[in-house]
Amino acid sequence: MILSADARERAHRVRFLILDVDGVLTDGGIYMGETGELMKPFYVRDGLGMRLWQNEGFGLAVITGRDSAIVSRRAADLKIEDVYLGHIDKRSAYDDVKARHGLRDEEIAYIGDDLVDLAVMEQVGFPAAPADAAAEVRELSCLVAGNPGGRGAVREIVEFILKAKDRWEGVVARFTASAKVTNVSQ
Repeated sequence: MILSADARERAHRVRFLILDVDGVLTDGGIYMGETGELMKPFYVRDGLGMRLWQNEGFGLAVITGRDSAIVSRRAADLKIEDVYLGHIDKRSAYDDVKARHGLRDEEIAYIGDDLVDLAVMEQVGFPAAPADAAAEVRELSCLVAGNPGGRGAVREIVEFILKAKDRWEGVVARFTASAKVTNVSQ
């Protein structure tokens, strides 16, 4: 993990997380079956990280350049209501999220991996990236995960933010032997 000097301070202000999909929630590969159907692998620990984030009362959105039924399905599984598909220029979707939720830039974290994410990442209070993101994206980020996209980067970044907000111990406590674990689909 690579952190900027002010990463913890900036993470503490975050209350909404926006994610790119390809290269962040997935490994960036496009898998095709014999009949042309598309498939994308999603990492279960990233899914749990997103549910933990939501269970702490924080907002979550995805913005992707591709229009994909697979992404819609995964978002529905994770109860993500703010889903923006087919947005190569992600600024309009970002502005919509801000307006709908009454957010300021410094209250938003964005995890992106490629050049199409830079415009939004320049605006948010906490830009972050997977280990295998484009060099320009890593350079702009407050946090570069040690894990690549689609293999735990989202979970790692969510954990960092929750720790910076002094919420992680409470999250873990709900999973100990004395706690009753409910409603945490991955």
